[in-house]
Amino acid sequence: MRKILIATEKPFASVAVKKISKVFKSAGYDLKLLENYTSKQELLDAVSKVDAVIIRSDKIDAEVLLAAKKLKIIVRAGAGYDNVDLKTATKNNVVVMNTPGQNANAVAELAIGMAILGIRELFSGKPGGELRGRTLGLHGFGFVARNVFRIARALGMKVIVYTRYSKHAAAAIGLKVTNSLEQLYEKSDIVSIHVPAKGEHLKSVSYEVLKHLKDGSIIVNTARKEVINESDLVKIMEEKSGIKYLSDVTPECEDEFAEKFPGRYFFTPKKAGAQTAEANLNAGLAAAEQIVDFFEKGDCTYQVNKKAL
Repeated sequence: MRKILIATEKPFASVAVKKISKVFKSAGYDLKLLENYTSKQELLDAVSKVDAVIIRSDKIDAEVLLAAKKLKIIVRAGAGYDNVDLKTATKNNVVVMNTPGQNANAVAELAIGMAILGIRELFSGKPGGELRGRTLGLHGFGFVARNVFRIARALGMKVIVYTRYSKHAAAAIGLKVTNSLEQLYEKSDIVSIHVPAKGEHLKSVSYEVLKHLKDGSIIVNTARKEVINESDLVKIMEEKSGIKYLSDVTPECEDEFAEKFPGRYFFTPKKAGAQTAEANLNAGLAAAEQIVDFFEKGDCTYQVNKKAL
């Protein structure tokens, strides 16, 4: 019998666990739960005899992977997977998957909510503005950005995008694709960032890009803090006193923001993009179904590491 572990420091909602359990029960798999754990040793002990693991933001490093002697697959219930040591997983013949798109609407609604918060002066009582008629620039064009586009268009916004790899897909649904990242930032009233924290995207939001922003622009980041060059962001906010920055990822320089930019920033207490009941359920169920399909059909559609050796 296949043994499956759900290891979550921040557990799935009970309704999600119940539905996930039904998926594995129907497949004849044995499901174990490790929820609200407080030590790494608990995780090391729990993974030692399982065939598959579902995680959320839980860290699966080399030590965990080496302790999981029978492990064949890890599924990160969500889009990001930088909490998994892909190199060690590949070396140990472990397939790593994510569940792309399952959290997309939740993150998109948060991004639009932050745009509203920014343009309404953080609901401070000061006169604000409206989104209708403003230009929204999408930095990236994945699942989340496409949902942001859908919502923004319904609100009467003009939407443009910069993407290297999805130009034709963006143009096909009526989006204007800018020629450069710099042009996107120059033409946007609000920029919403939707790129992964890897490769060319690391610190891609640099001074050379940010200097093109109009004073009074709003930057919304529901991606990762690593895509921002934080010292450059501070520099441009010092130079242009109307720029605001809103994110569900608190920057390393939070104290500097508090000192220099009161009323011009907002950070959620923890990563909040996928923190809805619907996203919780969707991602968890997708993870369970992907594990069953992997074992029963050899389906590796959402594999994110190199093909296991």
